[in-house]
Amino acid sequence: MSDDGDEPVPIGVKLGSTRTVIALPDGDDMEIIRTLTCLATYEDALTGEERVLYGDQAATEYPDRAQFMLRSGLPEDDDRAELTKKFFDALIEENDVPENSVVVYAIPTIDNEQGLANLQAVIEDSPIGQEHVESYPESLCGAIPAMGDGLEAINEIFVSVNMGSTNLEASAYRRGEQLAPFATGAVTGNEVDRTITNHVEEETQGRVNIDKTTAREYKEEHADFVDFEPFTDVIQQPGGGSHEFTIERSVMDACNEYLDEAVDEVANSFLPELANDYMKVYQLALDQPIVLTGGMACIPGIVDEFEERLSEELNRDVEAVSAENPDTAATIGAQRIAAKLSED
Repeated sequence: MSDDGDEPVPIGVKLGSTRTVIALPDGDDMEIIRTLTCLATYEDALTGEERVLYGDQAATEYPDRAQFMLRSGLPEDDDRAELTKKFFDALIEENDVPENSVVVYAIPTIDNEQGLANLQAVIEDSPIGQEHVESYPESLCGAIPAMGDGLEAINEIFVSVNMGSTNLEASAYRRGEQLAPFATGAVTGNEVDRTITNHVEEETQGRVNIDKTTAREYKEEHADFVDFEPFTDVIQQPGGGSHEFTIERSVMDACNEYLDEAVDEVANSFLPELANDYMKVYQLALDQPIVLTGGMACIPGIVDEFEERLSEELNRDVEAVSAENPDTAATIGAQRIAAKLSED
């Protein structure tokens, strides 16, 4: 998309540990740019110059050297920051993202000043955001499209739980103010992938070993708390031939373990801290739906299961909701904030 006229374009950005999403207006619609957060470099056979591939193409063509530079959620050191800059600049250039823009980017709830500073530098030093650049919490941005067609979430008191690849995050919000932010790296989507690999090996009695990329694909394609169906896959055997196997338990066993642990962290770690520090906010927030965001919230049926298990754990009825597409919700919310800022 190219610049049209003098008005800055409102853009939402989320540089995620697994995927990066950019949202910007395209006429009356919304353009969504979505790709894996990875890159691979190679040497041009003719010129000898370094070339950069990013995203799905890098992961497919160079699986042996594709680097996921935000596996911890942030570019923690100079090397990762430089790789993230290469990735983001290449993504912007290839998709012709407008430089004359107001950019809002979603940031995780992680206590890592250097990582957050590096992320800020990557965004602010990029070609886009020439008019303005600002960050907002990912769990707030992700709640915005779950709570209305505009920015209604900014004027509410509620709890948001971000079920991401590298962290489980939770925060209360009071009219846009973040309260009692909580994050743990012990309950993550990445850990689900590792657990699936272990369960597949156990379920097949050691005959099948899959990598984490395959485990993530199993999770994204087959996990379903409502209508899970066993599925088959085929691997090549050493020395020739193939082996077909069926997965009946591994994927959902791992997802159920994750959800039980997530509910436990919210019920017994985050909510007691919120009640201790902000009792009235705690009471008001639990009268409103808890918003689930992040990639794990995309699994069919997980919102209702979370609601049921948390209600049982708290011994009171709670409601949970999510946006139609929780994995892109933070970027959509950030874009709506950017649109409001550009108006102002």
